[in-house]
Amino acid sequence: MENDVKVVDEKVEEADRLLPHQSHNPSNSDDSESEAAYESNEKILIVDSESPDDPTTGDSAPPFSWRKLWLFTGPGFLMSIAFLDPGNLEGDLQAGAVAGYSLLWLLMWATAMGLLIQMLSARVGVATGRHLAELCRDEYPTWARYVLWSMAELALIGADIQEVIGSAIAIQILSRGVLPLWAGVVITASDCFLFLFLENYGVRKLEAVFAVLIATMGLSFAWMFGETKPSGKELMIGILLPRLSSKTIRQAVGVVGCVIMPHNVFLHSALVQSRKIDPKRKSRVQEALNYYLIESSVALFISFMINLFVTTVFAKGFYGTDKANNIGLVNAGQYLQEKFGGGLLPILYIWGIGLLAAGQSSTITGTYAGQFIMGGFLNLRLKKWMRAVITRSCAIVPTMIVAIVFNTSEASLDVLNEWLNVLQSVQIPFALLPLLTLVSKEEIMGDFKIGPILQRIAWTVAALVMIINGYLLLDFFVSEVDGFLFGVSVCVWTTAYIAFIVYLISHSNFFPSPWSSSSIELPKRVSISDS
Repeated sequence: MENDVKVVDEKVEEADRLLPHQSHNPSNSDDSESEAAYESNEKILIVDSESPDDPTTGDSAPPFSWRKLWLFTGPGFLMSIAFLDPGNLEGDLQAGAVAGYSLLWLLMWATAMGLLIQMLSARVGVATGRHLAELCRDEYPTWARYVLWSMAELALIGADIQEVIGSAIAIQILSRGVLPLWAGVVITASDCFLFLFLENYGVRKLEAVFAVLIATMGLSFAWMFGETKPSGKELMIGILLPRLSSKTIRQAVGVVGCVIMPHNVFLHSALVQSRKIDPKRKSRVQEALNYYLIESSVALFISFMINLFVTTVFAKGFYGTDKANNIGLVNAGQYLQEKFGGGLLPILYIWGIGLLAAGQSSTITGTYAGQFIMGGFLNLRLKKWMRAVITRSCAIVPTMIVAIVFNTSEASLDVLNEWLNVLQSVQIPFALLPLLTLVSKEEIMGDFKIGPILQRIAWTVAALVMIINGYLLLDFFVSEVDGFLFGVSVCVWTTAYIAFIVYLISHSNFFPSPWSSSSIELPKRVSISDS
């Protein structure tokens, strides 16, 4: 009998060795033929002092190590760039100018919600060894997969236009108006390819470039904070005391809506694969998740402080003034210069430097996200430079048209920015719903499937974000829709939009399980009767 058990155990071990990813990838797709986020020789090796076959480690993560934390540090900071892009900065300055310090508490909690969503994205990438776009390709039928890919590309193009225009505005400021907007767009596109070239020298070199850009933003906006001296008392009250009025509801919606960027959800699940992690070893997966949680929390805390600096500077300078409702990225620097003047370094140029760092860094991460989204959904086996050219061109061409058409019109650029915010808002469900569906499936996540409590929290956060963005869309269309044909088109589009969201929710099979106690107890009754 013992010999038979031993033979069975040996066969099970052999099967596990030959089929290591079966529990994570039920689609039976051949990983060797799929587009990988990072090649094996590109991944960073996590040095370990213990033997890989040490039986004492079990399923628990190894002890904390500062050296390992340093090796895992990087993906979270690249992810945090989306919280600091020019679109977010514009939302910050408008919130400060219109609402003063009263929405700082919302900024803090919105950042916390963003951390939850991004950690779920990282969880998918680490536990499965595949990123979100790849998993969506296998999870959904062909028609739904192409719809999801189209929506993700539209969201990315919308975000990219804002980011490139933000960089172009910064270049225009720093060149004292010598370079027009379209020239700034060309320079931004060229710089993006230059930075992407650094990837050939290793992931860590590129992460170092992003660290410099984030530090530049932090120092620039901290300098502005120090020069303008916002009220410390009002700042603390704004963080600790929740306040919301009918006059600031639109700014509040903008603060929350800017936190969840659809392309960033896809991006983070790919970035975490830049570290060499064995998905077959539970202890190593758990260890990676622990370190990614720490570094992502630190990264988003820094992004929160940068956003806070921008919000409070404009709250100090323009809250309650006639200019509050007219401030945008185009004229923000000039308004700051008129209000606070020069100093050791004119505040106009400090703002320009920070805005340029935000725009450059976010355009690079946008290009990264575009590569992963296109490669994952379509399984394109292209060289990285070719994918970069394709994804960059998809954004640069419409951005160049925008720059030429709206070069001399501040009001038109503000209207365009509102439409771009709407474009990204409508795409949020198409990133959140697949993420929550996949991270809750045991056949995909194995032991790292999230439990019922975390499912409920995540779905509540997702529902809150989608409801808030739904309000933004309703408010926007009520004020902007004019004409019978346009109104009919919006109604038809809205019907199809809601129908697809309903399909994604029904595909998740969430509501029949965690919320229903009978569905949780059913397996127990079946097992008892079977026994």
